[in-house]
Amino acid sequence: MLHKCFTRSFIFFIIILLLEACSGTQQGDSLPSDKLEVLATTTIVGDVVSAVGGEQIQLSVLLPTGSDPHSFEPAPQDLARLEGADLIFANGAGLEEFLERLIDSAGGQDKLVSLSDGFELLDTQIEDQGAQDADEHAGGDPHVWTDPSLVAAWVERIAQALGERDPSNAETYRENAAAYQGQLRELDTWIQEQVALVPPQDRKLVTDHKTFAYFARRYGFETVGAVIPSYSTLAEPSAQEMAALEDAIRSLGVAAIFVDHSVNPGSAQRVAQDTGVRLVPVYSASLSEAGGEAGTYLDFMRYNTSAIVNALK
Repeated sequence: MLHKCFTRSFIFFIIILLLEACSGTQQGDSLPSDKLEVLATTTIVGDVVSAVGGEQIQLSVLLPTGSDPHSFEPAPQDLARLEGADLIFANGAGLEEFLERLIDSAGGQDKLVSLSDGFELLDTQIEDQGAQDADEHAGGDPHVWTDPSLVAAWVERIAQALGERDPSNAETYRENAAAYQGQLRELDTWIQEQVALVPPQDRKLVTDHKTFAYFARRYGFETVGAVIPSYSTLAEPSAQEMAALEDAIRSLGVAAIFVDHSVNPGSAQRVAQDTGVRLVPVYSASLSEAGGEAGTYLDFMRYNTSAIVNALK
């Protein structure tokens, strides 16, 4: 009898220890991290922020891979993600049209860093567009990331914002930023070398919508036009605009139309069929899946450059 009581007591003691251990683990798992909770709007912004923040930050990205910032519809849980973030990094310049109302609801204006604000934005809107399109992105073209030299300016702002919120790691952020800017300079040199393979008279770009103006300006391309003559994929081209683009493609000897992987290519396919040019897939507003052909910003730019150069040279 004594033996049975001892056995039961021992088993009970072991169960209590196990329960306490499990409870301790759960409590430990729920403790807040010492790292900054950082939220980025797009995969492109997120990758650049990650390069600067490194292991010192806990990063999440609001838009899933392949999402179009122009048509993204936030879910209720996205509001909680904004509320819980210490810092929010956005492209800015009007790209994330959904963000303003989310920020107002979350009360997070003081932690929002709009990386492209203050840039001298290109204004390439077509004069005879309808009133709705003319008002869109009234400040100019927000697709600044197609120029690595402008992304280098992002890096400065990211390091400064992270350092101000987390002074103990400010030096690490500055070192990461300097290293990444070196990679951006190498990327810029490589792109120039690749573009040199395309005769200057053949450096003509037609895209599905207006996304590569900064790339064109930096590397000496002429932007002939876009299937959707707007900064946003939500606009619709008129029959007159489609006809004018097709005339330009024929008269200028354009070789290809560059279409984003995530955009419905319907209108671009019609233009390609009418003019006999080919469609070439590129990435414009999102990276590919991690580990894919455009899984980082550096790979994104290399992929697009190779696609453009190989189609035009």
